[in-house]
Amino acid sequence: MGRARRMGAVLASVGLSMVTVTGCADNGSGDTSRQSPPPGSAAGMDRYYAQKPGWHDCKDGFECATVKVPLDYARPQGQQLGLAVIRLPARKRSGRIGSLVTNPGGPGGSGVGFIREAGRLFGPDVRDRFDLVGFDPRGVGESEPVRCLDGPQLDRFFTTDTSPDDPREVAALSAQSQAFANGCKARSAARLPHVGTLNAARDIDVLRAALGDDKLTYMGFSYGTYLGAFYAEQFPRNVRALVLDGAVDPTLSSTATLLEQAKGFETALRAFVEDCAKAPDCPLGPDVDKALDRISDLQRQTDRTPLRSPRGDTRRINETWVTTGIAAALYNKGFWPTLRIALGNAIQKRDGDMLLTLADQMLQRRPDGSYSNQMEANMAVNCVDKPNPPNADAYGKEATRAAADAPHFGEYVIWGGLPCVYWPVQTRQAPRPLTADGAAPILVIGTTRDPATPYRWAQALATQLRSGTLLTHEGDGHTAYLGGPTCITAPTDRYLTKGTPPKEGTVCR
Repeated sequence: MGRARRMGAVLASVGLSMVTVTGCADNGSGDTSRQSPPPGSAAGMDRYYAQKPGWHDCKDGFECATVKVPLDYARPQGQQLGLAVIRLPARKRSGRIGSLVTNPGGPGGSGVGFIREAGRLFGPDVRDRFDLVGFDPRGVGESEPVRCLDGPQLDRFFTTDTSPDDPREVAALSAQSQAFANGCKARSAARLPHVGTLNAARDIDVLRAALGDDKLTYMGFSYGTYLGAFYAEQFPRNVRALVLDGAVDPTLSSTATLLEQAKGFETALRAFVEDCAKAPDCPLGPDVDKALDRISDLQRQTDRTPLRSPRGDTRRINETWVTTGIAAALYNKGFWPTLRIALGNAIQKRDGDMLLTLADQMLQRRPDGSYSNQMEANMAVNCVDKPNPPNADAYGKEATRAAADAPHFGEYVIWGGLPCVYWPVQTRQAPRPLTADGAAPILVIGTTRDPATPYRWAQALATQLRSGTLLTHEGDGHTAYLGGPTCITAPTDRYLTKGTPPKEGTVCR
């Protein structure tokens, strides 16, 4: 969510049980109050809700701990998982309200890394009165991660042409997608049925209790809004305040989600080009439509002849890497100047290094060629959260439709979900509206030209939630709170501290 499956999580801090590889994911449901397990929980949940984390200093003012959760909520007396948790304590202990639990998106984004990088960017009132808490969801980062492929194998996967032109290229893409799924089965089979969003939401309630909070205060970005909405649906009476920034619409199918994201990136690309065209040194020229055509030409050319790397990187900087680099820069308007230079180098010098660097940052590829597990966790959650098309032909039909609506990103985004066809765990749980009936007021934030989570998703989620209120940011970029304008941060901070959301229909310009 908050991304196309190949596009990765929101750029950090700038910014879905049977243990069988052929079964269906058992995501379940529930409700709870205070520090006790939800009514109807399997025997053995009390020990999880009663645990006291062993906090220890982990440098620079942060404290770290591990919180235990059951691998399978239907069998809590069985295997456990350890969730890595970090907190930045409230600055004014006398006025402390509680914990603010956060999720940076993805799925697959590290909440531990997010708080380390962005914890001090939250508003002063929030910093004073809340312990800022991040955690790596099950299967992510330091929380017993899902692993599928090594660095060279992921390089091959990400180099594969995601806008195939003929049956041979479709077969190659299918083979790489199947290899990805098979790698996950070989290395992470026992975890795959249990990494979905509903189980991650259950983990948040265990975390809430372990933190000593009667009710949850939460801020989720991008996919984190999906996770937060599922929490509120399962535990509405445990909601104190939820901020859902860069919202996801839970009613969409897996391919409809991808199509809408592709269209969102198309909108953001036009906004970038319009901005670039105003500058006399824009490498795309002053005419917006012709500039967009030049980007299309670059994609077509690199499909045939990859760009070079002056620094000696041996990867083929082909259309897929070029498109990934462009998409990465569209997440945040602060990257637009970098994208202008990167496109100029690519078009005028056939130099793809800057686009490749942007792509590597989004995919979390390290200088030594290894990757974080962000993309593997991303695929694992998305493939199990919703039903998927049955075969490559179905993806091909969706990709053809997407190309018409989003010519620069449509095929690339849709085909990126192909590993889910071969995924060893499938679900029959259809997408549905989330109402969180009985929850306290929930604040939904939407940005009008958000590339990864289109504004209409925020409108849809705010309407579905019985207590939802929409705060609109008229602007560019993915999510609005961190580093955002005062007309977003001030009402959000007021809501978090006092529980009163802004007036419905408020627009920040």
